[in-house]
Amino acid sequence: MEFIDTLGDLERERFLKVQRLRERGIEPYPPRTARTHTIAAVRALDERGEDPGVVTLVGRMTANRWTGKITFADLRDGTGRIQLFLRQDNLGAETYKHFLKDYDLGDFAQATGSLFKTKTGELSVQVTELVMLAKAVAPMPEKFHGLTDKETRYRQRYLDLMTNEETRGVFRARQRIVTAMRAYLDRNDFIEVETPVLQALYGGALAKPFITYHNELERNLYLRIADELYLKRLLVGMFERVYEISKDFRNEGVDATHLPEFTMMECYQAFGDLSDMIKVVEDLFVECATAAGGALQITYGEHQVDLTPPFARVAMRDAILEKTAIDIYADDTFDALKARIAEKNLRVEPQMNWGKLVEKLFGAYVEPTLIEPTFVVDFPTEISPFAKKKPGDPRVTERFEIYVAGAEYGNAFTELNDPADQWQRFMEQQGNRARGDAEAQQMDQDYVQALKHGMPPTGGLGMGIDRLTMLLTNQHSIRDVVLYPQLRT
Repeated sequence: MEFIDTLGDLERERFLKVQRLRERGIEPYPPRTARTHTIAAVRALDERGEDPGVVTLVGRMTANRWTGKITFADLRDGTGRIQLFLRQDNLGAETYKHFLKDYDLGDFAQATGSLFKTKTGELSVQVTELVMLAKAVAPMPEKFHGLTDKETRYRQRYLDLMTNEETRGVFRARQRIVTAMRAYLDRNDFIEVETPVLQALYGGALAKPFITYHNELERNLYLRIADELYLKRLLVGMFERVYEISKDFRNEGVDATHLPEFTMMECYQAFGDLSDMIKVVEDLFVECATAAGGALQITYGEHQVDLTPPFARVAMRDAILEKTAIDIYADDTFDALKARIAEKNLRVEPQMNWGKLVEKLFGAYVEPTLIEPTFVVDFPTEISPFAKKKPGDPRVTERFEIYVAGAEYGNAFTELNDPADQWQRFMEQQGNRARGDAEAQQMDQDYVQALKHGMPPTGGLGMGIDRLTMLLTNQHSIRDVVLYPQLRT
């Protein structure tokens, strides 16, 4: 079978043009270009009143309009769009004839000529030479009006990026967010490090892992669910401030805010605590929002949100009491709180403990109401296995989550550094696992051993890059901020 036999009718027609070009001695896929400027650069020169003379621009042809011996075409590169003015008198009759016959929308081309403005004031290139850079065998979708089918957009992201400027803008904003985050951390003496993706023992979060098998070692390994425990080992080793921006993997459900593969930033600050992490979060929101859109006043769906610090703070107990009239400190046993939750018709799983019940109430009645940036503090100890207990109240920990527009964007602790307490928390997690909680922590003896050598007082933070990008670009599905999201087959 030949390649041409695999093509549809329109693709076959275009591929014949590839063959025709080669028959005339023209390579339709040359190895390099002679570009002198980006489109954005020539536009900037024009705005300053500077004439660059003859320019050579490259890009994809995305529209054309022709009348007789004149054609207007749109050329787009990664920086913008410009109009090409192609006239038989400038190109020559033979070249112009072949242009009309062999060039299609979607082709990459190189255009050489001088700049001028049309009667309507549009900056254009009067083309004197046109070179094929890459012949597009497959036609562009919907004549460049924008790809709207979501399944196609996610499965063939290149078509989405090709046709939707908004999509390209979202991913440019994502890059600026990550750059701003990294610049802030670097500026504040955090050292960027790398920790294992394949782990012999997973931990650092309450989640199910992906399991793989190493043939040479003859053992199961796990894709990390979090970076936390490896990063905190570095504080034992005398690094004071560390961070990692990395892919994490959790073998759990897929919805508007969850994917099995996602990007996290985790940072840890020795001799810091929860208050230091609050400042880091507020600073990062300012830096990232400014980088993404230039302002701290953003729109997310129907909400207008002001990200100007300081952010509000509320204890989880107080927030639940206000929204449900249930005092978790009064109903401070599993049976008592379960009875109150039953009144709300919320489902209780058999493996839940008191802390999970608190979390259930909070998620159902409080989280959706937190529109302005809010730190929720004092999380139950039972669902915070790596956070220090709050002095004077061992039921809760020095932990916060940051909520904006009804969703969570970061999780932070004053880190637990008492090896005996940490060992006991691991043991309690083992009890949860025995009762059927597949997300409970495994015992990590080496981490406890590290803590025996002493870890200083520490503040730690994890922030989801994908969700933060959703917030700062007004996107409502995590698939719209991840270039290649996992999809159901």
